[in-house]
Amino acid sequence: MNKKRILLSSPHMSEQGYEQEFVKEAFDTNWIAPLGANVDKFEDELAKFVGIKHAAALSSGTSALHLALKAADVKRDDIVLCQSLTFSATVNPILYEGAIPVLIDSDFDTWNMSPIYLRAALEKYPHAKAVVVVHLYGLSADLEAILSVCNEFGVTLIEDAAESLGTTYKGKYTGTFGKYGIYSFNGNKIITTSGGGMLISNDEDKIEKARFWSTQSREKARHYEHKELGYNYRMSNIVAGIGRGQLKVLNDRIKKKNSIYNFYKSELDNIDEIGFMPNNVWNEPNFWLSVITLENTTPDKLIDFLEKENIEARPVWKPMHLQPFLQGYDYIGEKVAEQLYQTGVCLPSDSKMNNEDLLRVTNAIKKVLSI
Repeated sequence: MNKKRILLSSPHMSEQGYEQEFVKEAFDTNWIAPLGANVDKFEDELAKFVGIKHAAALSSGTSALHLALKAADVKRDDIVLCQSLTFSATVNPILYEGAIPVLIDSDFDTWNMSPIYLRAALEKYPHAKAVVVVHLYGLSADLEAILSVCNEFGVTLIEDAAESLGTTYKGKYTGTFGKYGIYSFNGNKIITTSGGGMLISNDEDKIEKARFWSTQSREKARHYEHKELGYNYRMSNIVAGIGRGQLKVLNDRIKKKNSIYNFYKSELDNIDEIGFMPNNVWNEPNFWLSVITLENTTPDKLIDFLEKENIEARPVWKPMHLQPFLQGYDYIGEKVAEQLYQTGVCLPSDSKMNNEDLLRVTNAIKKVLSI
């Protein structure tokens, strides 16, 4: 096959070389150790970008979510309400703490946690310790409605904004509405540090505590003193340098992701069999991935055909309540998440794609649908 590979979403370093400048600075000053100026500045710069007071740079979005749960005082046998339509990394940290996940269905209006099912879950579990909402594929959940329910029941809201850095809800960035928010800089995210994450909050004490936990809970003493369980979760100075460079081009990446979505929309929106991810008036998505739904063709058929054309595509996340590992945990909802999984396809949304690449994708889709 001589056609070049079109990827779903791959790392895209700045053309200006910002990342290399910050990494070189770390090498030149010999700050190769876990901490250094890049870590501090990346925290400050990201917090300023999204309009939050404090941030802790960590080794992954998963570790950020784990420490958010600890900061929310989640303990063994506590109930945590969690969106079902997501990646497993949203649920796993709940289990790290020995807590009990209760999985919540989505709605078709947002593809994210349904405020109606959230209310039903809190009526059933009024003493739940936290709610973890996800902003899937860069689409914001209906935060106003979800916050209203959380406030009514006095439960802590944590935003898994791993996929939605740069997305706004009514003009405010996702991740900044709840008590805690987390971002991911994994290799496929809208900006990447190769691996890494960020925990954000306006609560300075909680962020300081998260930094403490992330550095093995080492007390301030000449010797190695530990009074509680710690983790090796801190971001390295080298990785943070990449993040600082990537942050400089985040707005460019959002603009490109939007143009990719708009291209697909213009080429495919007139096909009755195809539906598109929702874009509500109060939501300005980063469109990390462009996602469609199919009526008469299975996702597998389309994905298999695209693969033969050397084009990467993937199914929508398999809901957590359908995962073998999570059988037995309560699920509140109907079958919205299941239907999205059974009909959804994530199309190539790589920010390095050009119009020729996009035409290859849309022409292949039309061929599968015999249009």
